[in-house]
Amino acid sequence: MLPATSKLCAAISYRHLRNMTGLRRQAAVAISQELSRLACRSPGPSAWIHQVRRRSSLLSSRLEEKPFSEMEMSYIKQGEEALQKSLRILEDQDDWKTETVAGNGDKVLSKVLPDVGKVFRLEVVVDQPLDTVYGELVDNMEQMGDWNPNVKEVRILEKIGKDTVITHEKAAATPGNIVGPRDFVSVRCSKRRGSTCVLAGMSTTYGAMPEQEGFIRAENGPTCMVLRPLPGSPSQTRLTWLLSIDLKGWLPKTIINQVLSQTQVDFAKHLRQRLARTA
Repeated sequence: MLPATSKLCAAISYRHLRNMTGLRRQAAVAISQELSRLACRSPGPSAWIHQVRRRSSLLSSRLEEKPFSEMEMSYIKQGEEALQKSLRILEDQDDWKTETVAGNGDKVLSKVLPDVGKVFRLEVVVDQPLDTVYGELVDNMEQMGDWNPNVKEVRILEKIGKDTVITHEKAAATPGNIVGPRDFVSVRCSKRRGSTCVLAGMSTTYGAMPEQEGFIRAENGPTCMVLRPLPGSPSQTRLTWLLSIDLKGWLPKTIINQVLSQTQVDFAKHLRQRLARTA
């Protein structure tokens, strides 16, 4: 039955194949050959369906690929650099000091790095599955200003490929205007490998978004969020947030440290509230 079905599919597609040229025709031929080969050896449909879907998906993605410009490649490399540097910082477990521990177990730690300065690390567990948290932080990132009072606006300036975006973020003023309005231009890179998601970023320059009147252009990075299912409880997600920011301007370090650690604690609280409303 399976070989016959393969031949029928090949016959039906023949007239369409004659009208294809170049790479698209080669891709179609490759898929047809793969169907025939698998039909002759496969004992059942499940295995070859999986393989053909996977391989045809790869072929389709190659057909849709477009070359990146030199500037786009520069942004992609910056995003990869932020990701790799962030993971190296998180992998080093030495010398982290506790900044604060909330009643629900949320924890903020910090350490000082020679080439970066002081970095902060938030460790929390969110009572939502990874896909839900990932969707809110990546797919809906422009809505963050709707639920996080510390963020005034997040806007995507440009998308580059599947994993890289350039964003402009406006931070809300702190109570009492202790820290005045800041904004950031960042390159962000999102990667998903198995059950782990990494969202990394760092400051960049973008010609279409010069410094804005009324805002101090601050710098961030390397920074990243790591999302993983809680072992033994796939309906919960462990979130680790590495934060590194230079707020610029004349601010005492004690105030900066207090503001940044509190920003992370507040973020976890507001994220939970947002997910509870939308779940």
